[in-house]
Amino acid sequence: MDFANINEFIANKTILVTGATGFIAKVLVEKLLRIQPNVNKLYLLVRARDAQAADVRLQHEVLGKDLFKVLRRKWGTNFESFVSEKITAVAGDISYENLGLTVDQMKQIYKDIDVVINVAATIKFDERYDVALGVNTLGAKNVVNFAKNCAKIQLLIHVSTAYVCGEKAGLISESPYAMGSTLNGAIDLDIDCEKKLSEHTLSDLKAKDLPDKTIRQMMKDLGNQRAKLYGWPNTYSFTKAMGEMVIGQLRGNLPVVIMRPTIVCSTIKEPFPGWVEGVRTIDSVAVTYAKGHLPSFFPVCRYSVFDLIPADIFVNSMIVAMKAHVNQPSLTIYQVGSSYRNPVTFEELHDFHFRYFTKNPWTNRQGFPVKIGKGLVLSNILIFEVILFMFHVVVKMMLMFVTRMGCSKFQCILYNLDKKLQIARKLVDLYKPYLFFKAIFVDTNTQRLMETARENGLDEDVFNFDPLSINWKDYFYNVHLPAIVKYLF
Repeated sequence: MDFANINEFIANKTILVTGATGFIAKVLVEKLLRIQPNVNKLYLLVRARDAQAADVRLQHEVLGKDLFKVLRRKWGTNFESFVSEKITAVAGDISYENLGLTVDQMKQIYKDIDVVINVAATIKFDERYDVALGVNTLGAKNVVNFAKNCAKIQLLIHVSTAYVCGEKAGLISESPYAMGSTLNGAIDLDIDCEKKLSEHTLSDLKAKDLPDKTIRQMMKDLGNQRAKLYGWPNTYSFTKAMGEMVIGQLRGNLPVVIMRPTIVCSTIKEPFPGWVEGVRTIDSVAVTYAKGHLPSFFPVCRYSVFDLIPADIFVNSMIVAMKAHVNQPSLTIYQVGSSYRNPVTFEELHDFHFRYFTKNPWTNRQGFPVKIGKGLVLSNILIFEVILFMFHVVVKMMLMFVTRMGCSKFQCILYNLDKKLQIARKLVDLYKPYLFFKAIFVDTNTQRLMETARENGLDEDVFNFDPLSINWKDYFYNVHLPAIVKYLF
């Protein structure tokens, strides 16, 4: 197979991209338009009430982003006409059968589509169960059924997550999940029963006329309970795993590639270094740390590997996989990350952040630079819980005392400390499964794809997806941390 002609391969292709307003989808769309202006059409599925609302979201949430400035410069005054010719925003929702499209839209897209790329997902770890199940699991079902109805379909690419493995330790292989399998083996999983349970629970809660906030929290709790029953740490990883199961069961002879990225972070090279959007796992901790909103202690295994992959490297792997698997009636899984070949530990990340924000402190609303300390890394979650409890009790007692004494200065200090403790508590509760994560993602298939592509003419300057090419120190100091300050602070 010739990988020197990927650009030619993309020419005249018609591609449906779901989740088009999401981080990964935007990087993908920009790349496709930049490297091959002769792509026939990109149908971008956008959650919206109608075509006009979909176009508004496309303009504001996709094309209006800084990410597209290179493409805008290239096309100048012709940019709008170029994208209007190449992009069609479609109002729809993968949580509905037929993706929520009208009959006329379905007929047109069924006739046109060569490749479907499903990037749509809810990535909240603690999403309410009905929403996560609807998008991550049943949405995957709807997408695969839709793709099978496309007359000239050549491939479905489904973006999952490497963390469908839950809290497994050791080497994690690129293996599929059989329908009904669980991580703890305690009980068989029935997705139809999960759907009915979610629907009945939501119906019962609404019948009780409970406040929306209460219903939302109870549906979140249900998701976490069901995930833990089957061995997954949170609703996100659980519903994404079920999505993979559904695709494997329903695909028939449809060519399918499942991409499992790890933690996707800012672009390292294209269209320019350091574009990022949305606060992700590591960045939420980084932002709160740099702003001085964390206490001087935090629980994490300093030797844990944080598996990161820049967004443009991941998108390159998607495009090369698309070239490799069109019209191949197989299901292939690619884990795209760095832990197996170019690992970076929390201890290294901690040092990168401390040094960067010491040299480049964030300026708060009062105009003062925020001084940060390196802090105490606690290697045991139990120690953290004890210290947090002790601090909480002492702070509350002192707050009561200084309030009675009218000491407003100390009251403010104690209030800020209490707020830091609450933030730490929230972050730890949300990310606990990954603070002491002991898995390494084997990327044998991804490595084999890379070697095959190299041997057959891959232009690595355009389609590099080798994690060994990343210098983590340089990336964090000169690309990623400046990017999160620019786009996320």
